[in-house]
This record gives sequence, C-alpha cells and structure tokens, in this order.
Amino acid sequence: MTVGNPASDPAFAQLRELRSLLLKAHKHLMEAEKDAYEATHGPIPHKGEYLRLVLSHEQFSWLRPISQFIVQIDEVLMAKQPQPLVRADELMVEARHLLQTTEIGHAFQERSALAAQRDPEMAAMALRMAELLNA
Repeated sequence: MTVGNPASDPAFAQLRELRSLLLKAHKHLMEAEKDAYEATHGPIPHKGEYLRLVLSHEQFSWLRPISQFIVQIDEVLMAKQPQPLVRADELMVEARHLLQTTEIGHAFQERSALAAQRDPEMAAMALRMAELLNA
C-alpha cells in the first residue's frame, strides 16, 4: 500500500482544494441559513443560541452531514502519520455522493446556486467545486 503525507503529497491536492472550497461555501451557506432563520423567528440573541440552533434546529439539519464530512477530510489531511494514497480517491468519491446524489447534496446544490446569484465569490467557488467533483 502506497502512503503519503496528506499535507503535501500531490495525490491529496484535489482533496485539499475541495476542503478549502467546501469550508468557505459551508460558512457562506450557514450565514444564509441564519439570515433565513432570523427573517422568520427574529434575531438570534447570542452565539451560544446560534450554536444550539445549528446543532439541533431542523432548519440547519441539511448542513450537518456536510460539517461532519469536512471534519472527516480534516482528520485525513491533518493526520500526523502518512495516509494511504487511495484515501484521497475514497474521500473524493464520498464527496461526489454526498454533494451530488443525496438529498443533502440536492439541498447543497440548490442553496449554492441561490447564493451564487447574489455573490460572485460563491459562484466561483461553486463552479470550481463542480469541476473538482466531476473530474
């Protein structure tokens, strides 16, 4: 089994780029979901309440699997030990499945497209993520 350093090995380059884009998109989509929540329910009084909502309110539930997936990527990319090179491909396959074929993926695609209409940075991120996932 061939192993490499996830922080620098070229085999992990796509995964590193996807992680960076996914993290930025996730943050953007969390803010959009927060704005939608506040439009309906009023302002969230403090960060602790916001965290509670993110962890338990139905409106944010579609984002939780994406959060968990980012953590999964981080565990591989930040591992102190060399990782099997095949792990990069496995995570890219998992990303394609999660972000394109599941109900979560459909929500992610729809909300990313809406955000992209309002924000050119989000549009560029969504385009690059699609390129990486379809490579």
